[in-house]
Amino acid sequence: MAQNLPQAEIGIFGGSGFYSLFDGDYEEVLLDTRFGRPSDVYTIGTIAGRRVCFLPRHGRDHSIAPAEVNYRANLYGMRELGVSQVLGTCSVGSLSLDVHPGDVVVCDQFVDRTNGRRDTFFTHDQTLAVQHLSSADPYCPTMRKVAVECARRQGLQVHDGGTVVTIQGPRFSTKAESEWFSKMGWTVVSMTAYPEGWLARELGMHYANVSLVTDYDAGLGEFSAVTWEDVQRVFAENIEHVKALVAAIVPELPEAPACDCAASRDLIP
Repeated sequence: MAQNLPQAEIGIFGGSGFYSLFDGDYEEVLLDTRFGRPSDVYTIGTIAGRRVCFLPRHGRDHSIAPAEVNYRANLYGMRELGVSQVLGTCSVGSLSLDVHPGDVVVCDQFVDRTNGRRDTFFTHDQTLAVQHLSSADPYCPTMRKVAVECARRQGLQVHDGGTVVTIQGPRFSTKAESEWFSKMGWTVVSMTAYPEGWLARELGMHYANVSLVTDYDAGLGEFSAVTWEDVQRVFAENIEHVKALVAAIVPELPEAPACDCAASRDLIP
């Protein structure tokens, strides 16, 4: 934990269309980390008495492509600010006709279909000893349970569990790819879910993915190919629901989740 920096306990990543969180007072913190510059300034404020740190994953002007996001710096900066629990929101495409635009999926598994992303802190250039950590159950069950219960109380159509497959982006899937993902039984497709959640685990932070479905992926049933305009429109229609869900989740999170889904915070100085 860095000295003389404002501190927070819960971190929120905003995905496409989610570029700010606080309406009232907040502090801005610009960091350079040992892993480079994060996507934007961090904003730190209070929600229901809990100190919360927010960062727009793509930058507040959406200038950073999914594969260009410095996921390591984003997570490491949050840990420098004291964060121990992270909620990663993102917009996703549905791979199932039972999962509709406007639904929320609280994923419990991921599949990585990206390439070339810096997806571990344990690299030779950082002189860190290699660690081989289990990723069998990558998301925090305690945080997931809170997110699902809060979404239900908010009246949202929520799916408890599901597999998110992360593609490289920024292009959307071809119909052949979409059909393949669907036949594999995966639930939604994203461009940013990996490696964010995994890196949080390496840092000893609890992490939950909360995905807002904005479209049916290309070639799913009778639906036509997704467009960026479709994604933006549906997210804009639901952004207040997402913010309200985040505001409901924050006060319900325990100060220290009673689960071992995160590695030791001592593995990486």
